[in-house]
Amino acid sequence: METVKTKLTGKHLLTLLDFTPTEVAQLLEEAKALKAALKKGEPHTLLAGKSLGMIFENASTRTRVSFEVGMTQLGGHALFLSSRDLQIGRGEPVKDTANVLSRYVDAIMIRTNSHKKVVEFAKHSSVPVINALTDAFHPCQALADALTIMEHKGTLAGKKLVYIGDGNNVAHSLLAVGAKTGMDVTVASPKGYEVDQAIFAKAQEAAIQTGAKLVSTNDPEAAVADADVLYTDVWASMGYEQEQTSRAEALAPYQVNHKLAKGSKDDYLFLHCLPAHRGEEVTADVIDGPHSAIYDQAENRLHVQKAILAALIR
Repeated sequence: METVKTKLTGKHLLTLLDFTPTEVAQLLEEAKALKAALKKGEPHTLLAGKSLGMIFENASTRTRVSFEVGMTQLGGHALFLSSRDLQIGRGEPVKDTANVLSRYVDAIMIRTNSHKKVVEFAKHSSVPVINALTDAFHPCQALADALTIMEHKGTLAGKKLVYIGDGNNVAHSLLAVGAKTGMDVTVASPKGYEVDQAIFAKAQEAAIQTGAKLVSTNDPEAAVADADVLYTDVWASMGYEQEQTSRAEALAPYQVNHKLAKGSKDDYLFLHCLPAHRGEEVTADVIDGPHSAIYDQAENRLHVQKAILAALIR
């Protein structure tokens, strides 16, 4: 199998807002092709001899496994690096770590709570830096979400995705992927938990090119009307665990349950980036019901990660 090398080679992936609609479409098509190749048992060792450094400053299941397995399937090698294993965890400047690691590996993946740290890392890295989750964005997740919707709904343009809950990094990235693909995205959050207005404004500006309709509201019932996709996330994301009680109180009316879901289309698709807390942000009858595609969504992290790696690494 051959991969199409374009100007994406050497590019950082910090947020999908930095990519054109054509580039996002390319990543999704590449993911579809790599998924098909894997299912057919076709070799696709596109990155033989290449290495990926994976920096984790917080816990991970899907991100670590999908990147590590993905790099192996592409014929390369992935190196797990926790903050405890690196001098950056003991105060070494980001500049020094970025400069040194980029002389050893062909790309660097970072999962951290600080988006500013990822931006600074990319500034000093001579190899592609991939944002595997920060407090502001989760672009790899949003690409996997988009691939899942394409598989179940056939297209993204003109479809309506409704995210219910905290206006967090996942919500920001869904707005970004919607803006780049023409998919309408509505985020319904309680007052005080809305999406970042600066990020929303950037996504709105990007949406002009594709015609996507982006909405931020405090009304979950109105938001789900005619939704093709319902999406939620935990109420207390990483770094906000100490706010669990106050968040649970504020977000309780935003639980995705059968009653709320009835307002969407009869064939709605339910997505959740996982891990999930059944009985909190979503009820078991929804997340484990016939509309749920959470395991397809989780699997697609692997195929999207591989597409990103194949596209960015020289």
